[in-house]
Amino acid sequence: MNSNKISRSRLVALTASLGFTCSAQADGGMVEGLTGFNINNNATLQSLGIHVDGWVEVGIVGNPRTSTTNEPITFASGANDVNVNSTYLVIERGVTAGDSWDLGFRADFLWGSDAKFTTAYVNDNFDQNWTSDQNIAMPQAYAELYAPIGSGVTLKVGHFYTLIGWEVVTAPDNFFYTHAYTMQYGEPFTHAGALISYDINDNISVTAGVTSGWDAVLQEPANFLGAVSYTSDDGNTGVTVSLISGDETRTNLGNRTLYSIVATHDMGNLHYVIQHDNGFTQDSTAAGGENRWYGINQYLTYDVSDTLAGGLRFEWFRDQEGSRVGTAANYFAATAGVNWDPISWLRLRPEIRYDWTELSSGANGPFQDDSGNPQSDQFTIGGSLIIQL
Repeated sequence: MNSNKISRSRLVALTASLGFTCSAQADGGMVEGLTGFNINNNATLQSLGIHVDGWVEVGIVGNPRTSTTNEPITFASGANDVNVNSTYLVIERGVTAGDSWDLGFRADFLWGSDAKFTTAYVNDNFDQNWTSDQNIAMPQAYAELYAPIGSGVTLKVGHFYTLIGWEVVTAPDNFFYTHAYTMQYGEPFTHAGALISYDINDNISVTAGVTSGWDAVLQEPANFLGAVSYTSDDGNTGVTVSLISGDETRTNLGNRTLYSIVATHDMGNLHYVIQHDNGFTQDSTAAGGENRWYGINQYLTYDVSDTLAGGLRFEWFRDQEGSRVGTAANYFAATAGVNWDPISWLRLRPEIRYDWTELSSGANGPFQDDSGNPQSDQFTIGGSLIIQL
């Protein structure tokens, strides 16, 4: 279901390094488990090659210091409050690689608190309509064309998730409930435009195209978006380098460039991921100069059994001028969590997380207590459940 990992070698790397996280989604969902009915067994849908999928995610993050907000944690920002993060539905017809041309499509529907992070902005008035906690978005709506040229060329046109980074919006494709600063503040979520993907061989694939920038539909000029992925012969090691660069007229920026390097390695039941991002803007009218952000994420997960896994994440994120998070600082976060599938269509993801910062002299901490006083660190405990429909 990780639809933004569009190349074959990139998908192999994802599956190898978080094999447990993806495995439970192969079974039938709650509806089939409780009633025996599976919409994908419909003869008409099968003849058309159409597949329907979906899930619901509900979570909570407890914060002993405050009852208001966990910010700058964003996707679960409400402290001690239940978040209906997503009710997510997908309808798609994937293209089939082979000797014939093939046409496919995908459309995603999202209702919940995550919707505001996937909206494709058009103008300021549109933005203001999407500020409530629960809303609707279509984070993906695109067509795909497969052409049997060489080893096969795939063209994607429409609105789709980014190629950048490791963590994604779609909940079943992440090990942890909360997200890293890198994903929340340092990377785009969606794009609109066109991408061409090509597998050079069984190990190397490339994707490149033009988009309307970060989380935008109607914006000029176009941004370049591309990625190169390598997967070892045994599928245990993968490296992906991705890049986006171009002017950002909607946010009054000049050139904004970001690259991301993600390396994965599978050691049997133990899986390791390391990510490095580096981004900057030039000629920013808001800041009057250059803004930079960069950092390193590391993930280590272990499959205890087919239904239980444990994981650790450690992140360092540097917001050099305060242009991303809002306070210039080094941000650190350490997270420990568990993924448990008590039944095939249910996943529980409890976690504990500690965030702290190294601030510039005189700067206020980005966290707060119940009285609104700034703090330099924060401890939270929470998690989510995912019901595969």
